[in-house]
Amino acid sequence: MSPTNTMAGRTCVITGATNGIGRAAALELARAGARLVVVCRNPTKADALLTELAPGDHKAVIADLEHLDEVRRAAAEIIAMNVPVHVLLNNAGIVAMSRSETTDGFEKTFAVNHLAPFLLTNLLLDTLATSTPARIVSVASDAHRFTRGRLDFDNLQGERVYRTMRHYGLTKLCNILFTVELARRIEGRGITANSLHPGMVSTGLGTNNGIVSKVGVALLRPFARTPERGAESSIYLCSSSEVAGESGGYYYNSKPYKAAGYAGNTEDAARLWKLSCELTGLDAD
Repeated sequence: MSPTNTMAGRTCVITGATNGIGRAAALELARAGARLVVVCRNPTKADALLTELAPGDHKAVIADLEHLDEVRRAAAEIIAMNVPVHVLLNNAGIVAMSRSETTDGFEKTFAVNHLAPFLLTNLLLDTLATSTPARIVSVASDAHRFTRGRLDFDNLQGERVYRTMRHYGLTKLCNILFTVELARRIEGRGITANSLHPGMVSTGLGTNNGIVSKVGVALLRPFARTPERGAESSIYLCSSSEVAGESGGYYYNSKPYKAAGYAGNTEDAARLWKLSCELTGLDAD
């Protein structure tokens, strides 16, 4: 799928751009004329991606998003480039078969899938605000329905119980609630915020969890979308004039899509925002 509008003259920051739907989105947006800043963990893969992109002044920032200091450094590097940021695509994500903690003391899936995009987005907000019209797009998932109810603030990091897919779903619910509160806070600033469900996509997600996970991913692959198909909603939200000015939505197949009712709970969204500020050291106001 090609973007519905040219992206010439627009700069896009994309996390997790070396694999899967992030890579597919990066290739298409660059073809449409966007200048890309890709935030990647692996420098070798980052260099390979830069050689594949359509010609442009593309840059790579190397950062492991499970470490919040590296998220802060990545944001500082982007700001120091002194270029506008018209689009931020929060795409990076992981799923971990067992609970582990980062060096910051956070559960890893929660740190990468929620705290990292929360922090990066907030650190780049002023740059986005000086680059209007600007867009923030976050890759969530219908896996948020695995929680079977409202966000469990007493088990956000799997402290009491860790079930792999339910916890992954919890982090995806966080993505949607984050978008709900973000859209409210940035209203009137010339920035929009939307989240999306890419569908079940054949990517590298989960293949770093050992042989059992790899076999499971392999068995599901024939039924999964290609990364190109999975990237369509990301590309649409980053580029289409059809969603200019639309904010706070959840999309699937490039159309508004109904998330679980509790994914729109404004009290939970506000509470999650305040807690996330405390965890990342940001001012909640």
